[in-house]
Amino acid sequence: METLAAVVSSFDRPPRYASFDLPSPSSADEVVVDVLAAGLHPRVRTGASGRHYTSTGKLPMVPGVDGVARLPDGKLVYFVADDELTGPMATRTVVDTRRCIPLPDGVDVVKIAAAMNPAMSSWVALRRRVPIKPGQSVLVLGATGNAGQMAVQVAKRLGAGRVVGAGRDERRLALLPGLGASAVALGDDEALAKAAADVDLVLDYLWGEPAASAIIALLTARPDRGRELNWIQIGAMAGPTIELPSVALRSANFRLQGNGQGAVSPRAYLEELPSLVEEINRGDIAVTARALPLAGVESIWTAPDEPGVRTVLVTEAA
Repeated sequence: METLAAVVSSFDRPPRYASFDLPSPSSADEVVVDVLAAGLHPRVRTGASGRHYTSTGKLPMVPGVDGVARLPDGKLVYFVADDELTGPMATRTVVDTRRCIPLPDGVDVVKIAAAMNPAMSSWVALRRRVPIKPGQSVLVLGATGNAGQMAVQVAKRLGAGRVVGAGRDERRLALLPGLGASAVALGDDEALAKAAADVDLVLDYLWGEPAASAIIALLTARPDRGRELNWIQIGAMAGPTIELPSVALRSANFRLQGNGQGAVSPRAYLEELPSLVEEINRGDIAVTARALPLAGVESIWTAPDEPGVRTVLVTEAA
């Protein structure tokens, strides 16, 4: 079944817009859909480079992790791509209907495609991985990135009494109070410890050296080391590994865990998505998106990202 898609033929080169032989559905739960929009998320880039931990190494491939599509009956859905099926960056693709979320009439498909992936990381973390209790305090490490900025909003929506946003981009950090942050911390560990030493949960989008340094700074400054601190590792923008002294795990009530594919079951993720769609559609979780044509994927792929803006590739069907 021939279609047009962003085709990855080498992990060292950006995708090219080209014809792709779309496999036919192989079960009663699979169906061919018209894709309207798909987000160009950081997760999509790592998958297309073969560097994500779920990568199979098989080429050619069509990238993407989620999108908005029209079913054969005309209904709109948000869908989460199955790793075993063709990706969503195509004019048509095959989806598993069990991984589809119905969308309301009049929904902004670009906004949904832009916001769902970055927002679901914190949404699922605070509802499934370590369910937040009303009034608890949250630190977002890497709050000036797209997902981190949404995490500030998500934490407030889910009942956080206090949210601290930490990052190195002073201009974007200044925007966080308007999104619900009670305090911000710019860069250094001293400022971070002063603003967030008593938080209950940390959403970490950085990892690497900044996370290792922040863990020690927070635990050292913590007024009550017996108070539980849940550190939820989500992203690794600053590096894939850390060096952490064993004393960090013994000298405080500190729990370190991850949130992502594998840490939470696919079913649990999917069960959380309808309520997140509602939040985004109402505008309760803000996102800035730019829609660009899928046909220009090769040049778009290598262009620098605009801070605070999520790129969405759209088809003519949109």
